[in-house]
Amino acid sequence: MSLITRLYRKGVILLDRFLTFIYIRSVEVEGVENVPRQGPLILASNHLNNADPPMIALAIPRHPTFMAKQEMFGWPILGLGIRLYGAFPVRRFEADLAALRKATERVRQGEMLVMFPEGTRSRTGSMRKAHPGTAMIALRAGAPILPVAITGTETVRWPWLFLRPFMGPRVRVVIGRPFFLPEVERVDTEAAQRCTEIIMGRIAELLPESYRGLYAAAVGEAGQGTRELEEG
Repeated sequence: MSLITRLYRKGVILLDRFLTFIYIRSVEVEGVENVPRQGPLILASNHLNNADPPMIALAIPRHPTFMAKQEMFGWPILGLGIRLYGAFPVRRFEADLAALRKATERVRQGEMLVMFPEGTRSRTGSMRKAHPGTAMIALRAGAPILPVAITGTETVRWPWLFLRPFMGPRVRVVIGRPFFLPEVERVDTEAAQRCTEIIMGRIAELLPESYRGLYAAAVGEAGQGTRELEEG
């Protein structure tokens, strides 16, 4: 990584902290000790708002790699900015095999990939049906998954937020224990679907009941067949 890229990424984090201080009333983070400081890792989170990625970048003590919708890379200035930060494009609402291969490669190289399995923001705040891409990458890369739950960002409204400094929402980020998905005989769509239910159940366990949506019934059953990442 070049010096310019490192300085740019540090600058982005500083800007993120400044904007959060001004426009988010408070950010409570629980479970930082669960984050592996190195090695392949897939962070899987529920998704409420465009503010979720910046909140994760601040809460997690590792540099995140994001998949971003392809359209963003064509935007002036921002497109270059997210590319320098380490994001790579994905075509939403379709099976983007090239993006899945790129994501698997990044994870195998030891990066922390941030995924929102639902694919898009929840308009109600409750968890909605997830796509199997996160599970597919985890199974192919053999990487552990770090479940994360975010609450509070669903009340962020753009651009009205900028008109009310120091009066923004209270955001909470809960980080669960990293785990490995059960071993499967074949990494196919059926296996990925089963493992997606496990991933979403582990995220739902960290959320208040009102946020669990479609995965409320998965709470308590999501640990079956999984193995937690050993410390050290």
